[in-house]
Order: sequence, then structure tokens, then C-alpha cells
Amino acid sequence: MSDLYQNLVSLLGAGKVSSSAEDITTYSIDRWNASAPPEVVVFAESTADVSATLKYAHEHDIPVYGRSGGSGYTGGCVPVNGGIALALERMDKILEINPRDGIARAQPGVITKTLADTVREHGWYYPPDPASLKECGIGGNVATNAGGPRCLKYGVTRSYILGLEVVLADGSIMHTGGRCHKNKTGFDLVGLFCGSEGMLGIITEVTVRIIPHPQTRAMLGVAFADFTAAAAAVNAILDSGVLPSALEITDAFTLEAARDYLGEDKLPPGDAYLIVEIDGQLDTVASEIQSLKSFIEGLGALRIDLAPDEDACEEIWQLRRDFSYGLRNTGMTKLNEDIVVPRSKLVQLVEYCQQIEADTGIPVACFGHAGDGNIHTNLMVGDYDDPKTKQSADKAVDQLFQWVLANDGAITGEHGIGLAKKKWAQQALGETSYLLHQRIKNELDPKGILNPGKFL
Repeated sequence: MSDLYQNLVSLLGAGKVSSSAEDITTYSIDRWNASAPPEVVVFAESTADVSATLKYAHEHDIPVYGRSGGSGYTGGCVPVNGGIALALERMDKILEINPRDGIARAQPGVITKTLADTVREHGWYYPPDPASLKECGIGGNVATNAGGPRCLKYGVTRSYILGLEVVLADGSIMHTGGRCHKNKTGFDLVGLFCGSEGMLGIITEVTVRIIPHPQTRAMLGVAFADFTAAAAAVNAILDSGVLPSALEITDAFTLEAARDYLGEDKLPPGDAYLIVEIDGQLDTVASEIQSLKSFIEGLGALRIDLAPDEDACEEIWQLRRDFSYGLRNTGMTKLNEDIVVPRSKLVQLVEYCQQIEADTGIPVACFGHAGDGNIHTNLMVGDYDDPKTKQSADKAVDQLFQWVLANDGAITGEHGIGLAKKKWAQQALGETSYLLHQRIKNELDPKGILNPGKFL
């Protein structure tokens, strides 16, 4: 066994440190296509474990890569410089649910859906809903500022973070924010760490804001002849004064893949599909969904499926989840890019993706969060292991990102930069902002031990 392994066992105990081949393999990846093995895996069970690990690593210049669920899509927690993979999944306790204060407290390894379900048992609501909510940890959500379909109405993870406990690079423990819903004491350090991708500190406790749960919800699944009509409907719905809790759009390629996967009769007609969800009080939602249906009928819809209750809503959401499975069923490698564009440029985005396909032969499937312009553009690559194909795919990704940046967009809305988008980080941030990022990183982590090898 290595000296690092033996020293960490002496520090933390044998049950919290592993160098087994199975654990090394598991903690060398996330869901992106990069892999790099750590030397050891530390399974922290407390803030004290995290603090002791970081203090040791800081003293001995050892890289540390924190992770909770490992469900990221950018290689953000991949230990490219070896060292310690700091697993937080055993820190999985919900510490408090307090509706009177409108807060919940949780350790970073608590699964997001578990937190949301537990809050719901008290009649309250934790709205952030990333697609991996059944697997991702709340600590990782904070580290990437995760989003989801309900961001349009309710906001991303940052909107719900009131306080954090963070272990800094030298092992010192910091508390910032708290349990108050308003707090203007000092700089916004909560915001600084939310989205920092494990490069400034390790999050060991999260205090989130919770809100009263809507009484009910209802949905419309709307088929359109083409993407242009569906995108026009998005802006028309919002211009009408309605703020849906979710507003999702799907293009022709994605629908065709879903038809192949589920069967032709399981999908509505047309080359675009819009999902509209509203929530609120029972009598209000019942009235609003009918008014909204009538309004959308005047926008050229080919078919509108009404989901007036929970079971019917879940059927539509299952169809939305099946879109990803349909794309995987094609047998192609799906390069999932979570770009964001101003909502007025949704049609131009899809048209540009069609141009990429014409130039490279690589189809681009577009679907996602139309309400906030966060469209998942999936480059569908035939044989990504083939060097020529990979080169062509990488060029197509670069084309996409250059267009997004030139059109006032962002190269990531939910997944973070990690390794996947490292190449474009400086361009996306701008020179002055990038240098400021580096200065903050150097101040908080002067030895560069926290998640090294990523975009800073």
C-alpha cells in the first residue's frame, strides 16, 4: 500500500479509505467521456473528516477532488492529477426540516429527490429538479449551480441556497449565510461557492430555502408542424401573462428517435413538441389550463393533449424523459451540450444546428428548457472512437460554441465547465473576468490542490 493510503488510514480510520481496484475505477469517472484514477478514495462521514483530509493534503501538496453523486456531464470531478477522490456520499443526513423558518438543512450527499420528497411530506416545496435528481447529491447541485425544467418559474439552485458550511483548502471551516431569508452582511460568499465546481472549497452542509407546495398542477402536450411554430408559441405564451412552471421544447430529430424507440403511435404528429406545465391553487389551475389550451389552439397547434391531474402529468413527463432514451437507442454517441441562448434566438439556434449537420454530416438533436433558452443540443456521432469522426465532432462542438458566444449566449447553463468546456472557458468569461477568477482561486487555494486541472 502507498504511503498516502497508510497515512490517511492512520488519520481517518481504515473504513474511510480505499485503494481497491473497484473503488479506484468507480471514482475515476463521471458521465462524461474522461477517466483518470485517483491514488486513493476517502469516504468522508463528517465535516471533521473533510477538514482533516484537506489539512493533510494542503500540508503535503496532494490534489483533492470532491464529489457527491458523480452524475455530472463535464468531467468536473474526474481526478486528472491523481491524488485523493473525496467522496461525500456517506454524508447523507437531512439535518432539519423547519417550515416555520422556511428552511431545510442537509449534508452534501443527500440525494436531491430525497430532500424534495422529505420536504413535501411536510407540505412544503424544494423546486430545483435537475434531470438526475434521483441520483445527484445536493452538494454537487450547489457546486454546479444545477438547473432543471422548473427554472423558468422557480429559479436555479442558487435561488434556494441561504447558507453553506465549507471546508477551505487548508482544512479551516467556514460558515457563510445562514437561515435568514434576507442577509446583506458582507460579500455574497454563498454565491461565490455556488457554481464553483469544487475549486474553492468542499461543501459540507447546505441550508436551503423551502416554499409552500402548490396544491396541484396541470399540463399540456402540444404538437406543432415545425420548430419555428413551437418557438413562436413559447414567446406568445409568456407575452400573454402566463408564467408556466415548466416550458419544454423538442425538435424533429428527437421526435423521430422517440418514435423509433417507443412506437409511432406513442408520439403526436408534427416535427416539434411543446410541454407546458402550470401549478398553483386547485380552482385557479383548473381555470387557467383551459384558458391556456384555448389560447394555444389559436397558435397553429396540430394537437393538444390535456393532462389535468397528477397521473396524466406524469405520463407527459415520462415522454419527456424518454426523449433521452430514444436518442441513446439510435446507437450513436450523444454529446450533450447544455448551451443557453436568448429566448428570441431559439429558431436561429436550431437553424444553425441544421447547418452544422449539413457541413459535417453530424445530426444535432435539440430539446430542453425553452422558457429560459437553455436548450440541450445533442451532437449525435456515429463512431466517436474513430479519430476522423472524433475530429469532425470536436470541430462541430467548437462551431456551436463560437456561434453561441457570438449570439450573446452561454456555453453552459446547468452542467458546468469541468473538463468538457475547459477549452472555451477563457473566451466565454472574457480576459478580465478570467484573471479575476484566477486571483480568487489563488487566494482561497494558494497551493492549487482543489480540483486541479480544470478550467483554472
